[in-house]
Amino acid sequence: MIAILKKEFNSFFASTIAYLVIGVFLLINGLFLWVFKSDFNILNAGFADLNSFFFFAPWVFLFLIPAITMKSFADEFNSGTIELLKTKPISDWQIVLGKFSASLLLVIVALIPTLTYVYTVTQLGNPVGNIDFGSTIGSYIGLLFLAAAYTAIGLFTSTISKNQIVAFILGVFITLFLYYGFDAISDSLGNDLTVKQLGFNEHFKSISRGVIDTRDIIYFLSITVFFLFITKTRLDNE
Repeated sequence: MIAILKKEFNSFFASTIAYLVIGVFLLINGLFLWVFKSDFNILNAGFADLNSFFFFAPWVFLFLIPAITMKSFADEFNSGTIELLKTKPISDWQIVLGKFSASLLLVIVALIPTLTYVYTVTQLGNPVGNIDFGSTIGSYIGLLFLAAAYTAIGLFTSTISKNQIVAFILGVFITLFLYYGFDAISDSLGNDLTVKQLGFNEHFKSISRGVIDTRDIIYFLSITVFFLFITKTRLDNE
């Protein structure tokens, strides 16, 4: 698994994918949170918090993570290298987990520079340091769980088609539905909380409050493991 992880992670930086993903993620967040005069602008909010970032980041990830994962298996199937990979002394689970870990690690690398936002907001607070660290830490943890689920979904969709664009579109569609679809259905049913709890957003918001509930952790882990499992099943059938 470690060999697959290193190979995949290095391949991101050997091409423009890693630099493009990190650059786009930081550019979009930077412009909306610090430059553009909008409701997301932290400087115009009047509060020393990062709520705008944690509202905005899941939507950016919704497009960036499928862009990272779309070639994971689609490219292998299209070029025929998947057969060569499966002849090596590694299991299908190791292949899946190696690719999953590499993609998730790239997302984490993209998140690390945003820690400067925490420092900046801390210094801007009145008094200095007036920021809810519990909520901020919880939100970052929630983002990691969300990114893991998005990555697992992206890997699965990359096994459905040899076409990377199709894999990307399917990845965006499924993650969009799981993140916001149940909220939309809930609103149409008169704000049904049970329906809302089926989606990502409600569990992400729960973790973002700074209270780590085991139900939220189990939910994200279950979704992630489920999509990794069906990815492995798809790989078995190839």
